[in-house]
Amino acid sequence: QRQMCIRDSPDNETLPVIFNDFMNCLEGDPTEEKLLPLIDTASELGCEYFVIDAGWYAELDEVWWPTIGLWEPSASRFPGGLGQVMQAIRSKGMTPGLWLELEGMGAAGPLAAQAPDSWFFSRGGTRVVTHQRHQLDFRNPEVIEHVNGIMSRLVEGYGLGYIKMDYNINAGPGTDHDADSLGDGLLEHNRAYLEWVDALFVRYPHLVIENCASGGLRMDGALLQRHSIQSSSDQTDYKKTAAIAVNAVSACTPEQCAVWSYPLADGDEEETIFNMVNSLLLRVHQSGQLWDVDAGRRALIKEALDTYKRIRKDLSHGLPFWPLGFASFESPWTALGMRCPDRAYLAVWRLNGSEERCTFSIPHLRGKDPNITCAFPAGRACPFAWIAAEGELSVTLDGPWQARLFELETH
Repeated sequence: QRQMCIRDSPDNETLPVIFNDFMNCLEGDPTEEKLLPLIDTASELGCEYFVIDAGWYAELDEVWWPTIGLWEPSASRFPGGLGQVMQAIRSKGMTPGLWLELEGMGAAGPLAAQAPDSWFFSRGGTRVVTHQRHQLDFRNPEVIEHVNGIMSRLVEGYGLGYIKMDYNINAGPGTDHDADSLGDGLLEHNRAYLEWVDALFVRYPHLVIENCASGGLRMDGALLQRHSIQSSSDQTDYKKTAAIAVNAVSACTPEQCAVWSYPLADGDEEETIFNMVNSLLLRVHQSGQLWDVDAGRRALIKEALDTYKRIRKDLSHGLPFWPLGFASFESPWTALGMRCPDRAYLAVWRLNGSEERCTFSIPHLRGKDPNITCAFPAGRACPFAWIAAEGELSVTLDGPWQARLFELETH
């Protein structure tokens, strides 16, 4: 039902590999010097989009959180110009993207001081301030003109193909400005925002716009119908990300569901495998301090992304299943399956469980004899056994915090 409701988008068919420089990577501190070698590495690993996350608009000595609103590139961060970095991304065969948070405007920023009160949510005649920011009111035609101008300058000026649209505030119950009640003001603003999003996709049909709100806090049906990619979480601990990935596709479709993979600078091979398996059945959001990842583990990252590219044509039309049910952070093992027309894929994770072996139920293959392979990592297969009569796959992993991806071909 959810798949039938999504706006048609090539993005949900092709499932491109996205690199984003934020999570356990640059973390809101991008500069030309840091980005250029990272662009090279992302391209070598096979990434297809490269997204510069928060901080690109802030000068190096600026505390930017309460001042956002102009969305002009920082001269100190990009002495050669942001356009030069965008061209470097394109020269490596990747599509450039930027992070934005247009609905909020820093209360201490220059634009907030100039704009009239009618641009913002207010209650009792006073502007709402939340997390040092104001909430723009999209019912106001001047606000629409303002945000459209920003989008024109960035998308057309820099040739962007991707926007990470974030939302990191909570404006509360609404606005009573020009409204019968707070709820009336909020409802009409939300409707106006959705109309604006719809118009954006008409205006820029090539543009991929990720729906993100502190990692996944605004995952409602109206936005999921429109956005081809949805952030699931900003969890920084890869061990916890597994459970989030397993459960997130109960809230949105797999072909929308973006999951971070961020191999650690001081990790080992099993950590890297676990990290990569976290995202391989969903939408890959690659990140991490890749400049400090050794060559052997970097080869594992590339193998994982190559595997993803091979199987994504199946994933774009797959349906999820849960052999162990939903996961919790305390689960000893967890798993996520994808049922596709002539095969199934099964990601398994041994979390902090003491049992080396776990059995996974795949009832739609009961009585069949599928060809089973460890799809990733191919060179580090683990013992497994298929019990055809029960439709069960038994897998052995000899230590905690390990993961594997299996492919079960039915003909």
